[in-house]
Amino acid sequence: MSSSSDNLAMQRITRLVDENSFIEIGSLVTARSTDFNLAAAGTPSDGVITGHGLIDGSLVFVYSQDASVLNGTIGEMHAKKIAAIYDMAMKMGAPVIGFIDCAGMRLQESVDALDGFGQIYAKEAAASGVIPQIAAVFGSCGGGLSVVPALCDFAFIEESKGKMFVNSPNAIDGNRIDKCDTSAAKFQSEENGCIDAVGTEDEILASIRELIGLLPLNNEGDTYTGDCEDDLNRACESMDAMKGDPRYLLAEMADGHAFFETKKDYAKDMVTGFIRLNGMTVGAVANCSEVYDAEGNRAEEFEPVLSARGCNKAADFVRFCDAFEIPVLTLTNVRGFKACMCCEKNLPRALARLTSAFAGADCPKVNLITGEAFGSAYVTMNAKSIGADFVYAWKDAKVGMMEAELAAKIMYADAAADEIAEKAKEYDELQGSAETAARRGYVDLIIDPADTRKYLINAFELLYTKCAGVPDRKHGTK
Repeated sequence: MSSSSDNLAMQRITRLVDENSFIEIGSLVTARSTDFNLAAAGTPSDGVITGHGLIDGSLVFVYSQDASVLNGTIGEMHAKKIAAIYDMAMKMGAPVIGFIDCAGMRLQESVDALDGFGQIYAKEAAASGVIPQIAAVFGSCGGGLSVVPALCDFAFIEESKGKMFVNSPNAIDGNRIDKCDTSAAKFQSEENGCIDAVGTEDEILASIRELIGLLPLNNEGDTYTGDCEDDLNRACESMDAMKGDPRYLLAEMADGHAFFETKKDYAKDMVTGFIRLNGMTVGAVANCSEVYDAEGNRAEEFEPVLSARGCNKAADFVRFCDAFEIPVLTLTNVRGFKACMCCEKNLPRALARLTSAFAGADCPKVNLITGEAFGSAYVTMNAKSIGADFVYAWKDAKVGMMEAELAAKIMYADAAADEIAEKAKEYDELQGSAETAARRGYVDLIIDPADTRKYLINAFELLYTKCAGVPDRKHGTK
């Protein structure tokens, strides 16, 4: 049978879930179609293993496509099994995890298989914002099947055998697979905006287990997902030394120094991911101007500006967090917008999406200004004016319309260099500091970088009972 322990699709499931916790559903299902002698071929489990198990004691539903049965192609009963798992997961309020290894639509079943694709799409759309959805591409994922991981909240791809594409590389005008393998894991993780990480099967399974431990099981779950053994008042050392790399900052302030990054290879100028603060899961969105390697050497540099890709990446992440009531922390270090032809075409809509995501989110929101916060780019990054509950700033942070020197050159265009320098200094003191913004109520507190952890823990604990809108009441008491 397809679901024997020797089967690769089943092995992936048993390596994912807690030992002896998986229970298969629908193991006797086979294809109904007899066209093109399909019945004689034999379709055990109709090419997909479905069921439920536990990850660190939490219920999850899993489907795993079996490439040994008709290349894992999707037919009528294959799709119905996946749809049934979604129905049960939504009833039980538990995540769905899908392992994709499939040659696409089953040609022998034609319109029945096509309808099956639609059923899977519909279930994913219905589950969006209700339960977390995670996909892992371990084999082929082409054509319309590429929509399946894209509809999920998180997606991973195996580094050597994983292939994801809408059109095959050779079908793209002017391209050949030996020129650019657009289906390869590296290309997809860097370009399509759906892939959270690339790795070996074991690395991906470990990441999924870690991710499940961070997330609430459904949109009514609690964001307190674990105990905290870390010191709540622990000083965060050397925060200002590598403030351009938010991965370092987030790991330094998090419980146990653990940061789970999402979409890590895509739009690297914007960092998204999860940390825990006193056991509470917090989603993080941060501008990135530097990337440091494991030895602490600077590996990459970016302008501290907003790009279209970065805004779209952040907007999707904020919307996910808000749907599941996960608090959002923003680390802001931005001075404007990326200037290139591509961004000029796409930035307005991307900026609108990110602004709308922050303004519309009623989950707890805290903004920490770590460097520069200039112009409308800062407003888009979760300013108090669009709904941040608290805005903190490090002591040397800059908050204002633009850099002081540029403002002085605009206001005193005909002045001599020494006068412009003097006016720039004056502008910086009057209009460009975090202290100036704090005097006007746009910054709630100026803090020392070393104290970041304890202030953020306090803020999110205070916001735990946040109630958006006007509180319900019968009448006043006076």
